[in-house]
Amino acid sequence: MEEIEIPNPEELKEKRNDKFSKRIALVTALYAVFLAIASLGGGHAMKGLLVSSQEASNQWAYYQSKAIREHAYKIQGQVLEAHLLEMKDTMKPAIVEKYESTIKTFSEEEARFSKEKQEIEHKAREISIERDKNSKKDPYFEYAEVLLQIAIVLASVAIISHSHPVFYTSVCSALTGIFMVLNGFFLFVNIPFLD
Repeated sequence: MEEIEIPNPEELKEKRNDKFSKRIALVTALYAVFLAIASLGGGHAMKGLLVSSQEASNQWAYYQSKAIREHAYKIQGQVLEAHLLEMKDTMKPAIVEKYESTIKTFSEEEARFSKEKQEIEHKAREISIERDKNSKKDPYFEYAEVLLQIAIVLASVAIISHSHPVFYTSVCSALTGIFMVLNGFFLFVNIPFLD
């Protein structure tokens, strides 16, 4: 039969009254809260990056289609103008009038597509700015998650080893991670190696 070791009541009291471990456990729970916030912010930034990338791509494709149609009308108008200049003297007035009317229509269509193209370009640039902003935010959340996970591991080691230096190291890691979370949301500081 296996022996069951009965814990010493004094050891139990000592562990129950171990304020250092309790405080670290509470601080570790706070680390976990900031880790969850970092994860949420990173997910949001990545989702925003993907959506705005797709929207920007769609807008630029739409812009290109308008530019192609604008140039098509411009070229067609120029061809008709050249043909009219070359053949005007030999054409009946009704045909000349039809040519001039068609050239005017092509010119109006060219101007319309040019205006629409400018509006699309403005929207595409705005979306591209949003995409770039989300792209800048994401690495901060990723590094924050890593630093907060390290802080949680170090805090756990500090509880087991009753080591104050390990706990303070976890605090430094967590504070850096929390700064990265805040910087991910607000972009206070631009850290070069994260861009």
